[in-house]
Amino acid sequence: MGLLDVILGRSKPVRPDLDQLFALPSAAITLQAGAGFTPTGIGAVCFARVEGGAFAELRKEVRDLLDADTDRGGVPVEFSQDAYDYTWLLARHPADDTASLVNDLHAVNTLLQDAGFGPHLLCSLIGFREAAGQRVLALVYLYKRGTFYPFAPLPDGTQRRDNALELEIRALLTTDLRIEPDLTRWFPVWGAPGLDAGA
Repeated sequence: MGLLDVILGRSKPVRPDLDQLFALPSAAITLQAGAGFTPTGIGAVCFARVEGGAFAELRKEVRDLLDADTDRGGVPVEFSQDAYDYTWLLARHPADDTASLVNDLHAVNTLLQDAGFGPHLLCSLIGFREAAGQRVLALVYLYKRGTFYPFAPLPDGTQRRDNALELEIRALLTTDLRIEPDLTRWFPVWGAPGLDAGA
Protein backbone atom coordinates (compact mmCIF):
# COMPACT_ATOMS: atom_id res chain seq x y z
CA MET A 1 0.00 0.00 0.00
CA GLY A 2 1.44 3.37 -1.03
CA LEU A 3 1.57 6.72 0.73
CA LEU A 4 -1.21 8.09 -1.49
CA ASP A 5 -3.47 5.21 -0.40
CA VAL A 6 -2.82 6.07 3.25
CA ILE A 7 -3.52 9.78 2.70
CA LEU A 8 -6.75 9.08 0.79
CA GLY A 9 -7.91 6.50 3.33
CA ARG A 10 -7.89 3.59 0.92
CA SER A 11 -7.21 0.18 2.34
CA LYS A 12 -5.51 -2.74 0.70
CA PRO A 13 -8.12 -5.22 -0.55
CA VAL A 14 -8.29 -8.46 1.39
CA ARG A 15 -7.18 -11.46 -0.65
CA PRO A 16 -9.81 -14.19 -0.76
CA ASP A 17 -8.97 -17.02 1.63
CA LEU A 18 -11.11 -19.94 0.54
CA ASP A 19 -9.65 -22.15 3.25
CA GLN A 20 -11.79 -20.17 5.71
CA LEU A 21 -14.68 -22.31 4.41
CA PHE A 22 -13.18 -25.34 6.17
CA ALA A 23 -14.08 -23.76 9.53
CA LEU A 24 -17.79 -24.25 8.79
CA PRO A 25 -18.16 -27.84 10.11
CA SER A 26 -16.81 -26.73 13.50
CA ALA A 27 -19.08 -23.67 13.44
CA ALA A 28 -22.04 -25.95 12.65
CA ILE A 29 -21.37 -27.95 15.84
CA THR A 30 -21.15 -24.75 17.89
CA LEU A 31 -24.34 -23.44 16.30
CA GLN A 32 -26.22 -26.64 17.09
CA ALA A 33 -25.00 -26.81 20.69
CA GLY A 34 -25.32 -23.11 21.46
CA ALA A 35 -28.42 -22.04 19.54
CA GLY A 36 -30.32 -25.19 18.50
CA PHE A 37 -29.82 -24.73 14.74
CA THR A 38 -28.99 -27.82 12.69
CA PRO A 39 -27.54 -27.96 9.18
CA THR A 40 -30.02 -28.48 6.34
CA GLY A 41 -27.45 -30.10 4.06
CA ILE A 42 -27.96 -27.29 1.54
CA GLY A 43 -25.22 -24.98 0.36
CA ALA A 44 -24.90 -22.51 -2.49
CA VAL A 45 -22.42 -20.37 -4.37
CA CYS A 46 -23.57 -17.06 -5.85
CA PHE A 47 -21.86 -15.27 -8.71
CA ALA A 48 -22.63 -12.52 -11.15
CA ARG A 49 -24.03 -13.74 -14.42
CA VAL A 50 -21.37 -14.47 -17.02
CA GLU A 51 -21.89 -15.19 -20.71
CA GLY A 52 -19.59 -16.83 -23.23
CA GLY A 53 -18.15 -20.13 -24.26
CA ALA A 54 -15.37 -20.22 -21.66
CA PHE A 55 -17.85 -19.89 -18.83
CA ALA A 56 -20.24 -22.42 -20.36
CA GLU A 57 -17.35 -24.92 -20.47
CA LEU A 58 -16.44 -24.14 -16.86
CA ARG A 59 -20.05 -24.58 -15.78
CA LYS A 60 -20.04 -28.04 -17.43
CA GLU A 61 -16.79 -28.84 -15.61
CA VAL A 62 -18.33 -27.82 -12.28
CA ARG A 63 -21.43 -29.92 -12.95
CA ASP A 64 -19.33 -32.95 -13.95
CA LEU A 65 -17.20 -32.63 -10.80
CA LEU A 66 -20.06 -32.26 -8.35
CA ASP A 67 -22.37 -34.76 -10.06
CA ALA A 68 -19.73 -37.51 -10.03
CA ASP A 69 -21.47 -39.28 -7.14
CA THR A 70 -25.02 -39.23 -8.53
CA ASP A 71 -24.73 -42.89 -9.55
CA ARG A 72 -24.14 -43.66 -5.84
CA GLY A 73 -27.21 -41.74 -4.68
CA GLY A 74 -25.81 -38.21 -4.68
CA VAL A 75 -28.09 -35.32 -5.61
CA PRO A 76 -27.25 -33.43 -8.85
CA VAL A 77 -26.28 -29.78 -8.51
CA GLU A 78 -28.78 -27.19 -9.64
CA PHE A 79 -28.23 -23.80 -11.27
CA SER A 80 -30.78 -21.01 -10.95
CA GLN A 81 -31.14 -17.26 -11.48
CA ASP A 82 -32.60 -15.03 -8.79
CA ALA A 83 -34.69 -11.89 -9.19
CA TYR A 84 -31.51 -9.79 -9.25
CA ASP A 85 -30.06 -11.84 -12.14
CA TYR A 86 -27.39 -13.51 -10.03
CA THR A 87 -26.58 -17.16 -10.67
CA TRP A 88 -26.80 -19.64 -7.81
CA LEU A 89 -25.28 -23.10 -7.78
CA LEU A 90 -27.09 -25.28 -5.25
CA ALA A 91 -25.47 -28.37 -3.72
CA ARG A 92 -27.15 -30.87 -1.41
CA HIS A 93 -25.69 -33.43 0.98
CA PRO A 94 -27.06 -35.33 3.96
CA ALA A 95 -27.66 -32.87 6.80
CA ASP A 96 -25.05 -34.59 8.97
CA ASP A 97 -22.31 -34.31 6.31
CA THR A 98 -21.37 -30.62 6.46
CA ALA A 99 -17.75 -31.47 5.62
CA SER A 100 -18.66 -32.87 2.18
CA LEU A 101 -20.92 -29.90 1.48
CA VAL A 102 -18.09 -27.51 2.36
CA ASN A 103 -15.71 -29.47 0.13
CA ASP A 104 -18.11 -28.98 -2.80
CA LEU A 105 -18.47 -25.24 -2.14
CA HIS A 106 -14.69 -24.88 -1.85
CA ALA A 107 -14.19 -26.80 -5.12
CA VAL A 108 -16.65 -24.55 -6.99
CA ASN A 109 -15.07 -21.35 -5.67
CA THR A 110 -11.59 -22.64 -6.50
CA LEU A 111 -12.54 -23.66 -10.05
CA LEU A 112 -14.13 -20.27 -10.74
CA GLN A 113 -11.23 -18.39 -9.19
CA ASP A 114 -8.55 -20.40 -11.01
CA ALA A 115 -10.36 -19.94 -14.33
CA GLY A 116 -10.24 -16.15 -13.93
CA PHE A 117 -13.85 -15.68 -12.82
CA GLY A 118 -12.96 -14.69 -9.24
CA PRO A 119 -14.21 -11.11 -9.73
CA HIS A 120 -17.67 -12.54 -10.47
CA LEU A 121 -17.87 -14.54 -7.22
CA LEU A 122 -20.08 -12.91 -4.59
CA CYS A 123 -20.69 -15.29 -1.74
CA SER A 124 -21.22 -18.85 -0.58
CA LEU A 125 -23.58 -20.01 2.12
CA ILE A 126 -24.80 -23.02 4.02
CA GLY A 127 -28.27 -23.27 5.50
CA PHE A 128 -29.48 -24.13 9.00
CA ARG A 129 -32.91 -24.70 10.49
CA GLU A 130 -34.01 -24.31 14.09
CA ALA A 131 -34.48 -27.76 15.56
CA ALA A 132 -37.45 -26.71 17.68
CA GLY A 133 -39.00 -23.97 15.56
CA GLN A 134 -39.52 -22.48 12.12
CA ARG A 135 -36.57 -20.11 11.87
CA VAL A 136 -33.92 -20.56 9.18
CA LEU A 137 -30.44 -19.15 9.07
CA ALA A 138 -27.50 -19.03 6.68
CA LEU A 139 -23.83 -18.58 7.36
CA VAL A 140 -22.67 -16.45 4.44
CA TYR A 141 -19.05 -16.29 3.27
CA LEU A 142 -18.12 -13.08 1.45
CA TYR A 143 -15.63 -14.08 -1.23
CA LYS A 144 -13.99 -10.67 -1.63
CA ARG A 145 -13.68 -10.10 2.13
CA GLY A 146 -12.78 -13.59 3.35
CA THR A 147 -15.29 -13.20 6.19
CA PHE A 148 -18.60 -14.65 7.34
CA TYR A 149 -21.84 -13.23 8.65
CA PRO A 150 -25.19 -14.72 9.71
CA PHE A 151 -28.29 -13.99 7.66
CA ALA A 152 -31.61 -14.75 9.36
CA PRO A 153 -34.78 -13.95 7.39
CA LEU A 154 -37.96 -13.83 9.44
CA PRO A 155 -40.13 -16.93 8.86
CA ASP A 156 -43.23 -14.88 7.95
CA GLY A 157 -42.31 -14.66 4.25
CA THR A 158 -41.65 -10.91 4.33
CA GLN A 159 -38.30 -9.49 3.36
CA ARG A 160 -37.37 -8.66 6.94
CA ARG A 161 -34.50 -9.95 9.01
CA ASP A 162 -34.22 -11.24 12.56
CA ASN A 163 -31.46 -8.82 13.56
CA ALA A 164 -31.42 -9.98 17.19
CA LEU A 165 -30.77 -13.57 16.09
CA GLU A 166 -28.02 -12.45 13.70
CA LEU A 167 -26.23 -10.62 16.52
CA GLU A 168 -26.68 -13.59 18.84
CA ILE A 169 -25.12 -15.90 16.23
CA ARG A 170 -22.25 -13.45 15.66
CA ALA A 171 -21.40 -13.55 19.38
CA LEU A 172 -21.67 -17.34 19.43
CA LEU A 173 -19.34 -17.95 16.47
CA THR A 174 -16.58 -15.37 17.02
CA THR A 175 -14.04 -18.08 17.94
CA ASP A 176 -15.09 -20.43 15.09
CA LEU A 177 -15.28 -18.08 12.12
CA ARG A 178 -13.72 -14.85 10.89
CA ILE A 179 -16.84 -12.70 11.32
CA GLU A 180 -17.27 -9.63 9.09
CA PRO A 181 -16.88 -6.65 11.47
CA ASP A 182 -18.64 -4.12 9.19
CA LEU A 183 -22.38 -4.69 9.66
CA THR A 184 -23.13 -2.69 6.51
CA ARG A 185 -21.58 -5.60 4.59
CA TRP A 186 -24.04 -8.10 6.06
CA PHE A 187 -26.00 -8.04 2.82
CA PRO A 188 -29.41 -9.70 2.68
CA VAL A 189 -29.49 -12.68 0.34
CA TRP A 190 -33.21 -12.69 -0.41
CA GLY A 191 -34.15 -15.53 -2.71
CA ALA A 192 -31.07 -17.60 -1.91
CA PRO A 193 -31.89 -21.25 -2.61
CA GLY A 194 -32.48 -23.39 0.43
CA LEU A 195 -33.51 -20.59 2.79
CA ASP A 196 -37.28 -20.92 2.60
CA ALA A 197 -39.02 -22.60 5.50
CA GLY A 198 -40.04 -25.59 3.39
CA ALA A 199 -36.59 -26.33 1.96
